[in-house]
Amino acid sequence: MALTEINFDGLIGPSHNYAGLSLGNLASAKNAGNVSQPRAAALQGIEKMRANVQLGLVQGVFLPQRRPDTGWLARLGATPEGASPALLANALSASSMWAANAATVSPAADTEDGRCHLTVANLLTMPHRSHEWPETLEQLRLAFSDESAFAVHEPVPPPFGDEGAANFMRIAPSHGEPGIEIFVYGKTGGAFPARQHEEASRAVARLHRLEPDRTMFVEQSKAAISGGAFHNDVVAVANENVLFCHGQAFANRDGFFAELRRAAPYAEIIEVPATRVPLEDAVSSYLFNAQLVTLPAGGMALILPTEAQDNPRVWGWLEEMLVGNGPIRQLIPVDVRQSMANGGGPACLRLRVLCDPSYVDPRFLVDEGKLDAMAETVAEYWPEEIDAGHLADAALWKEIRAARTALCETMGLPELI
Repeated sequence: MALTEINFDGLIGPSHNYAGLSLGNLASAKNAGNVSQPRAAALQGIEKMRANVQLGLVQGVFLPQRRPDTGWLARLGATPEGASPALLANALSASSMWAANAATVSPAADTEDGRCHLTVANLLTMPHRSHEWPETLEQLRLAFSDESAFAVHEPVPPPFGDEGAANFMRIAPSHGEPGIEIFVYGKTGGAFPARQHEEASRAVARLHRLEPDRTMFVEQSKAAISGGAFHNDVVAVANENVLFCHGQAFANRDGFFAELRRAAPYAEIIEVPATRVPLEDAVSSYLFNAQLVTLPAGGMALILPTEAQDNPRVWGWLEEMLVGNGPIRQLIPVDVRQSMANGGGPACLRLRVLCDPSYVDPRFLVDEGKLDAMAETVAEYWPEEIDAGHLADAALWKEIRAARTALCETMGLPELI
């Protein structure tokens, strides 16, 4: 089995809006009530995927979920027509676009049974995300249906909040070799909730049948959470043997680094000190919410939001890093401003799955032709704008449903309509 890293991006859905639902997500709160541009947002996401394909990377996609979520509202004794504005906004959220929260993934090289294990995240901390998991599970079971290669698990039960791969990292000599799986959890974030529970992380490790001596549980710092790093991937990212992180990412930085170096002597830690890039700059630019990828021709590239390029301190540090001739050899800015305005950068939009692509349902894998077809569908059906104050418009709901149906037909996935 030839293991290849596939980035599955969540396509930004036709209900993309700025209702400001995510406590602790500073960008989401800042832009609450603004007018969103779902069509432009989805097209930005498609171009991000296209850029990856042109780099020679294998690219997948997950589709937007059904919105408004009438099933969730019904379980609450409500309908879209009769729901309160707050409840309706939660039922219309397009937040499943951030596929980094879809699941936690352990590749076959790390698991006892030699299969790739995926556990769908319960996302129970935030109401607007707590009802995503059934449809996420539906797509995961379609995309990874071959039980000889994959094990897809239901979410960890309440009350243990699990937010998926956004709080997970993996260090290995190369993608296909056994590695160290690092689960990052929070205990307190001051005024903001710590979304990843330690017990949820430990449950996922058990479900994935990981070796204890190659599994680490690391606490995220209170400073990071209170500073707006609601997920670990806002302050740290790893790829193969490289850990790229902010100096204030972890509660016990020295202890974690020492343990990692013992477990993985090959690990290379690139730490950005707070004296050079303050935590506020790291969070506002989403410097670490980047895709750190290994290029087919060799070397690593950092695919990061254009906001990082706009910040002189952030970009200055990155340019110095390149001159230093380290493992990260290329910086690739991408425009995902519509996603960034709701608090999600390039890494938020994708779930990394290390597997043999031949075992994946090909309808979830994309090339230039599929991306063209997706872009045509989006251009025709996605709303141009959504005013967060007008979510109760029944005509808008009809437009959102028609857009999603058209996309499912374009992708040959009638099961998801």
